[in-house]
Amino acid sequence: MFLAQIFAVVIFLIMFVLIVIDKIPRHIIALVAGACTVVLVFGIAMQSWDAFWTTLNVEKIFTVEFWYAGAGGESASEGINWETIIFIAGMMVMVEGMARVGFFRWLCMELAKIVKYKPVPLLITFMIMSACLAMFIDSITVILFLAAVTIELARLLKFDPVPMILAEVFCANLGGSATMCGDPPNIIIGTSLGYSFFDFLVNTGLMAGVGLVLTVILFWLMFHKELESQTNDMAQFMHLPQPREAITNKREFTISTVIFLLAVVLLVTHAQTGLTVGVIGVFIAAITLLAAPKHVGEILKKVDYKTLLFFIGLFVVVGGLEQTGILEIIAEFIGEVSHGNLYLMIGIVIWVSAIASAFVDNIPFTATMIPVIKSLAEVQGVDLSVLAWSLTMGADIGGSATPIGASANVVGTSVAANAGHEISWGRYCKASVPAMVLVVMSSMLIIFFRYL
Repeated sequence: MFLAQIFAVVIFLIMFVLIVIDKIPRHIIALVAGACTVVLVFGIAMQSWDAFWTTLNVEKIFTVEFWYAGAGGESASEGINWETIIFIAGMMVMVEGMARVGFFRWLCMELAKIVKYKPVPLLITFMIMSACLAMFIDSITVILFLAAVTIELARLLKFDPVPMILAEVFCANLGGSATMCGDPPNIIIGTSLGYSFFDFLVNTGLMAGVGLVLTVILFWLMFHKELESQTNDMAQFMHLPQPREAITNKREFTISTVIFLLAVVLLVTHAQTGLTVGVIGVFIAAITLLAAPKHVGEILKKVDYKTLLFFIGLFVVVGGLEQTGILEIIAEFIGEVSHGNLYLMIGIVIWVSAIASAFVDNIPFTATMIPVIKSLAEVQGVDLSVLAWSLTMGADIGGSATPIGASANVVGTSVAANAGHEISWGRYCKASVPAMVLVVMSSMLIIFFRYL
């Protein structure tokens, strides 16, 4: 077993380093690391078919519980979390359907028109919109469209889009922490530990709401003078494109909006209906494609399959750590360091998660930490949900601190760079690190006062 543990840790560390270096596509890194785990850990070191089959977890898909869990049902956390992968794939299909008919562009232009295209009100409005959209749609997609519209408005109104993009990226990660479907780490936590959309909303949602208020104030203090100095004459607004011009097909736009609202309803009520997020993802994807039969190929072509493959490889690598007992060792170490003190334990989980996620992708970190906090809760006899909310806020918000901490950050800075607005590490961190510290600190205090 010792050799298997060595192999598992080395593979995991190499994978992490390569992801941080970001010279090779991360889905290739994860798939190769997963293959090495299968061959070296499960095959050569452990010689265990059972460990491999448990990690693959395919049989779970063919159980009734995978599709209909009933209230309070819990998915197995061992191995590949197919529920997460299927749900994300389904939401990707829905989002591509919405983007095709101009939903996101229309929404941004409509809100910009309401605030009369003034940079400071735009900053606050787009921050709130970024957070709200990210509660239901993957933050990567939110930033992809929001940053593009921000750059277009900045070009037309002649202001620097970088402060606004930095604020939007942070708020997308913050809004994503409020719900189960908002960020990939939350989807993994929810499906692994059996938490519902409503569980997240009433727990991390409160922390995200407080954090959003603090963040809006902080970014306003940082950027309002700079943006106000760039305010232009109202006469130029007459030449701006009208929101309705963004809509490519009114009938399909209406259908896409209805599908999105249906997805929200199904997610909010899934704990009561017993429908798992896996079946919701399949259903939403199916009706999106049925609603646009002539564009099925176009929609499916734009789905981010690389991210889905990345998840599969990642879960296999984490499965190697789990099967060899490495994660139990980490949990025991945290328990020993905290000496059973729940305040210290929460502090360690939330700040280690935040700091680690600032430098490494928060998706693999979260997938690694879930079995750790489960073991920690069992060994130390503490409430698992408290550790889960600490992990959620730490990983989601910590990932906002640097340009590589979360996928939305990479997308936002890339869109800006492609438009000629390079964002250095210094400029990014100067804005985001204080916001991260402020939100993580406020979240930790809320956890202390609310749960302990």
